[in-house]
Amino acid sequence: MLLMCTATFAQISPLPKALTFDAHAGKRESMQLYDGTTINYTAYEQLYYVTNIEDAAYQYLNVYVPDGATRQSPIFLRTYVGGYMASAASQPKADDATGRALKEGFVVVIPGTRGRNAKVETADGKQIYTGRAPQAILDLKAAVRYLRHFDKVMPGDAERIVTDGTSAGGAMSALLGATGNNPEYAAYLQQMGAADERDDVFASVCYCPIIDLEHADMAYEWLFHQTESRQHLDPTHAAYSKELASQFPDYLNSLQLHLADGTRLIADNYLDYIKSELIRSAQIAKNAGADIPDSLGFRFSTSAMGRFAPPVNGGMQPGRATGAPQPPAGGMRPMGGRGPQGEYIVDLDMQKYLNYVVATQPLKGVPAFDSQIDGINRPSGENDEFGDSSGSTVNFTDYTAQKNGTAVSDEVRQHVRLMNPMSFIGDGLTAVAPHWYIRHGARDRDTAFPVPVNFATKLQNAGKDVDFLLAWNRPHSGDYALDELFAWLKTILNE
Repeated sequence: MLLMCTATFAQISPLPKALTFDAHAGKRESMQLYDGTTINYTAYEQLYYVTNIEDAAYQYLNVYVPDGATRQSPIFLRTYVGGYMASAASQPKADDATGRALKEGFVVVIPGTRGRNAKVETADGKQIYTGRAPQAILDLKAAVRYLRHFDKVMPGDAERIVTDGTSAGGAMSALLGATGNNPEYAAYLQQMGAADERDDVFASVCYCPIIDLEHADMAYEWLFHQTESRQHLDPTHAAYSKELASQFPDYLNSLQLHLADGTRLIADNYLDYIKSELIRSAQIAKNAGADIPDSLGFRFSTSAMGRFAPPVNGGMQPGRATGAPQPPAGGMRPMGGRGPQGEYIVDLDMQKYLNYVVATQPLKGVPAFDSQIDGINRPSGENDEFGDSSGSTVNFTDYTAQKNGTAVSDEVRQHVRLMNPMSFIGDGLTAVAPHWYIRHGARDRDTAFPVPVNFATKLQNAGKDVDFLLAWNRPHSGDYALDELFAWLKTILNE
């Protein structure tokens, strides 16, 4: 029996029995962008992308076609998922990448998706949570399949889909790019009534993706456990921090990552690798005119010969736009004086820099993601995410489950796998997107730097085109430096 959300049903048109698209049903609309430009477009809204609709409030997408677009125009698919919460299909925004995409001639697609807070009410008054993992990525895959199903009659080229998202939405964008056509999702999609089409995409834009959740706690403590804030923990949480930090080197070494020159990336040289990426970011910003205080831990030289080794790109192959100057990010809060500086950044005191990051925003608790420990810690949003349709919260890592005297179920373990793009890169069964634009703020503490660094490096090691940057002085945020993003998109789309 179809489940309906009684609070929203009156606002929703009759549900389709089959996937449909009417090219003559569009509405003419316009929008004024931040720069005063007026964009005229045709809107096709409330297009259901599955036939077995469980939650009619979310399982549809909106399509916006700018004047002049054709069936050969690229598609910009923007997900507004945040915090793994439900995300309704919305309209393009003048001040983010959707408005800019319309201006650049992209067909813009904004899907709704179920999330951990989504629920419906049955006829007998029972509440069912519809969006626990892996439903959000299944909805997005179904949306991509819908676009392919109607590719011959819809504006936009389904072979040139670019995905974009931030935070948990960055994770969704990463999953779309990293799990194309993987057979582990097929049965779920068939049960939903998704189109029998491919779901791989051309490129993925990922801002601060919250991914690799089963290893994110250990990465967080490995990076931050020696900062000043972690020195004031109670004995129980201090022990957790130390234990988790000690687990990260084995995981890192198991990834078998390597730099562009073939050097293995292991625990012994990993902190230097992150250091070189932060130096690269700060140097790009400094070249563009940003003030980089030496009080943050940087050391400067007037001679390029003194630059930190490995080279300023840290072994990560720079993408086409990575080396382009960025406008300095606002909001820098220097911690003390500057002193003499040179043109080149040659080193960085990582402990001092990480203390600066922590000073801009307090760290998460211990553990940061799988936090639910009975009588000690409250559950996190991620504990919600892997709960079930009854609204439960569960542990999803062996470490925290053991603290509760339990074990991670096989079902939860599979859901965790389906929500981690790291699981599928290079598996030989998946069509991974060829192009990647990944940004994580250089003072973003919502997940630790190793998480996006590992992801970008694994993609590069798999032969993908990766434009990665720990964007200077950026907190947890997305859809910034749009000139740079769309210059990169123009380059890959014109190849």
